[in-house]
Amino acid sequence: MKNKILLNVCCAPDATHTINALREAGYEPVTFFYNPNIHPRDEYFKRVEDMKKLAKETAVENITDVPYDIEEWFALCRPLAKEPERGRRCEVCFRMRMYKTAQKAKELGMEIFATTLTISPHKDTALINRLGKEAAEKYGVKYYESNFKKQDGFKKSIVLSKEHDLYRQDYCGCSYSLLERLKQKRGNCC
Repeated sequence: MKNKILLNVCCAPDATHTINALREAGYEPVTFFYNPNIHPRDEYFKRVEDMKKLAKETAVENITDVPYDIEEWFALCRPLAKEPERGRRCEVCFRMRMYKTAQKAKELGMEIFATTLTISPHKDTALINRLGKEAAEKYGVKYYESNFKKQDGFKKSIVLSKEHDLYRQDYCGCSYSLLERLKQKRGNCC
């Protein structure tokens, strides 16, 4: 019997390789989709549905019935609206998700949690791991320190996403990253 690990999932594509890597490490992931940052609402539910699909195809227990706390997220992040991507706003967002995941692990009686966030080449792995350990300490659980992008993890997630026919978004998820992406697509004209 493998040890269960609560896996905070930001999207199904990032969960693909992460689930495999955790299984190879001797864990059985229970996926936890908690992402109040995702905007707009249709995008959020599109990602929820893809996570349900992936969970079924990979036979993982999946928790997606979590409130969409967009108001709480905006309350925390709106003061940092002008921050660049990878700035202080991202730290606040990551902290919110790590704390909620650690709290959920404690509530479920699970000893350890992890996150798919470290698979992205666009995210600060050291920061995410620091916040994960901080949250684990607060809630009396353990954090699985990771860098899932190593050994071509991100590339593997792209291949696996295609195999599972998953929707692959082109922005982090929050309204601020969406605006940045739209500006890039328009050639920074606005």
